[in-house]
Amino acid sequence: MTMLLLLALAAANLPFIAERLLLLVPLKTGKNLAWHLLELLVLYFMVGGVSMLLEQQIAPRHSQNWEFYAVTVCLFLVFAFPGFTYRYLWRKR
Repeated sequence: MTMLLLLALAAANLPFIAERLLLLVPLKTGKNLAWHLLELLVLYFMVGGVSMLLEQQIAPRHSQNWEFYAVTVCLFLVFAFPGFTYRYLWRKR
């Protein structure tokens, strides 16, 4: 459980710290806010997939309603706040 939360924290801040798209593709013009948000969405689904795989190994997977996904998106955005603050509010350009 703790490792999953640390993975989510690292994945949520990764788009704002790294200059490459998903740490793989270098962009010529740099990443703007739209690229950061798209990368954040992709990483949210990747962390969700990892968590589903872990849950399936422990016990049968439970079905979730829309409330679960709304809460996890909000939690992921809260986890992303330190990276956003570093990128757009604190770092001098």
